[in-house]
Amino acid sequence: MTVGNVVSAVESDPGYGQLVAALFRRRLWLIGIFLGILSAVTFYTLLKKPIYQSSMQLLVEPNYQSKKDSGAGAENQFADSTVEIDYSTQMTQMRSSQLLQKAVALLQADYPKLEAAELQKALVLTQVEEDKVKTKIFQVVYTSDDPEKTQKVLKAVQRVYQDYNREQQKLRLTRGLAFVDEQLPLVEKQVDRAENEMEQFRKSQNLVDPEVQSRALIDALSSVQKEQQSNQAQIREVQGRYQTLQQELALSPQQALVAARLSQSSRYQSLLNEIQKSELAIAQQRLRFKPASPYVQQAIDQRQRQRDLLATEVRRILGSNAAQVNTRGDAGLSVGQLSATDLTLASALVDAQVNLAALQGRAQSLGEAERSLQQQLRRFPGLLAEYGRLQPKVEIGRNTLQQLLKARQDIALEIARGGFDWQVVEDPKLGKQIGPNLKQNILLGAVAGLMLGSVAAFLRDTMDDAVHTPDDLKQMAVPLLGMVPALQYEEGLAALVPFREASFPAPSTMQVVHWQPFRESLDLIYKNIQLLPSAAGLRSLVVTSALAGEGKSTIALGLAISAARLHQRVLLIDADLRRPSLHQQLDIPNDYGLSTLLTRQTSLRQSSEWQPSHRYTDLPLSILTSGPTPADPAQLLSADRMGDLMQALEQAYDLIIVDAPPVLGIVDAMLAASFCSSVVLVGRIGHVTRAELTQATALLSKLNVIGVIANGSDRAANHYVSYERKGQLAPL
Repeated sequence: MTVGNVVSAVESDPGYGQLVAALFRRRLWLIGIFLGILSAVTFYTLLKKPIYQSSMQLLVEPNYQSKKDSGAGAENQFADSTVEIDYSTQMTQMRSSQLLQKAVALLQADYPKLEAAELQKALVLTQVEEDKVKTKIFQVVYTSDDPEKTQKVLKAVQRVYQDYNREQQKLRLTRGLAFVDEQLPLVEKQVDRAENEMEQFRKSQNLVDPEVQSRALIDALSSVQKEQQSNQAQIREVQGRYQTLQQELALSPQQALVAARLSQSSRYQSLLNEIQKSELAIAQQRLRFKPASPYVQQAIDQRQRQRDLLATEVRRILGSNAAQVNTRGDAGLSVGQLSATDLTLASALVDAQVNLAALQGRAQSLGEAERSLQQQLRRFPGLLAEYGRLQPKVEIGRNTLQQLLKARQDIALEIARGGFDWQVVEDPKLGKQIGPNLKQNILLGAVAGLMLGSVAAFLRDTMDDAVHTPDDLKQMAVPLLGMVPALQYEEGLAALVPFREASFPAPSTMQVVHWQPFRESLDLIYKNIQLLPSAAGLRSLVVTSALAGEGKSTIALGLAISAARLHQRVLLIDADLRRPSLHQQLDIPNDYGLSTLLTRQTSLRQSSEWQPSHRYTDLPLSILTSGPTPADPAQLLSADRMGDLMQALEQAYDLIIVDAPPVLGIVDAMLAASFCSSVVLVGRIGHVTRAELTQATALLSKLNVIGVIANGSDRAANHYVSYERKGQLAPL
């Protein structure tokens, strides 16, 4: 277990606690600055004259804007073309010195010293907002030291603003009417000229509306093109069917038509049957008789007569087309003998020819229609350009003329009606007192006093180099061995009570030594010393301090008692030969002591020559006081006899504690420490500075300084009391 582990148990949380502690140490600064600022603010508030404030609200419409709408009316466009709807500009005009001078003139009788500059400075105009949207309501606020003056001034300003609005409205409306009357004849001439040009254009081109007519032609052309596409598809379809039928019949359409007529004639079919019978009879006769036989010739003659009848029948059925049929040969006989299927195909072939001729004729007519429409459309771009140039002139001229006529009527009506007055939403009233606010100023003064007092106290504490907390000692080059609690002069009353020295007498050394928190803290410190690696084999220990009055003698006595209570043979030596105090604290004589042993010339080999002067109660603790004050303490402490004495004492005791003088200013402590094993510094909280401790540590740097003890710490006592109270509430 190291010293760092032991000391960590008593460390405090840094941060706000240190700041509060610094403020408490400089509480007089804090309280003084706080009371000073609070008194100054209170005195200033009581002497300051009261301030009063009154306000009014006006519904402000721009004096060139119509009541019907905001900018859409014709009178808004021609009333004054140079004025913009800008409330910021309107507000600036209302705060102008020229306008406020009229209000000053109205108030001249009651307030002759009032000037426009003063009124302009004290008058505040703002635009009222509702739900983060600016309204048309202006709020006018005036502040003065007279409540009646605030009301009268606002009434005069209200009158001036309303008169200003009426004058400006009438002036702008009159200018607008003059502008409209000036523009009307010019616009009428422009409209007449544009309409005449449009009329001549329509007559010369025989058009009413080129845009409508061009769209109609485009639609017609699109329709014709669609019909052409559909017709071409039908032609391709009929041509395919026609070619297929012609291949199946192996006939032309005319032949197919002839064959179909003959095949449908019953008489023709009967003659064909008779001829076929005659052909059969001829064949039979030739088999029976010779070709020149009368029977054969008779059969041939009969067949010829039948063929003549057949030719006659063909001419009757076909008329002029009869020449296409040869009735003389056998091939001609088969023309009119078609089956039902062939008749159907022949009929379809004829129909396909007819449909194809019709579709081709339609394609020709559609092509002619397309060419005609395209020719007509070629002339429309120029016509549309000319029409587009003339039409806007006519429309703009007519609209402008209509707006001018309406504006003239509206402006004249507005002039006759008297315009729109700025309405008073809230009348000015007697001013209310707004300052000085005593409570608010006192509160602000208190806050400012606390802040400035805290800053001043903190800066004063920062400039102070004194050690205020044990944490300051941790910054030293040597470790912190522990903390000795500050004395408490009454049960439950800590050292935080101001001016306690005047109320409670200081306790004696024996009371301090037997005080339980003090005794427990010294026991803990001694145990920490034993656990230090640098204190291994400790036989002699010097207890000193940087300055006098830091409690080193009392702590040395406490360490000696703690070591004796742990069954150590302890010798406590008062080595302060200049201002000894140990004999006074213990109330023992000082006739024999350290100076006596150092001035003797006898040998130190026998223990009877260096016996301590006193014993401390029943503990193994011996006391060796300083003895009579010598003429040269430094000479005695630096002599070889001092070294011999310490060697002899270390052989007789387990631990020797030397109460040495302060380090700064005299050399006695360094001389005594040169003959001892280790050195312990004592620093009183709030008494010694960090610079003094650093200087003392530097002087003892060649010696074995094992640590520093914080004396007068409130924290150690609080920890012990808290533990004792918990033990009383919940005993183990």
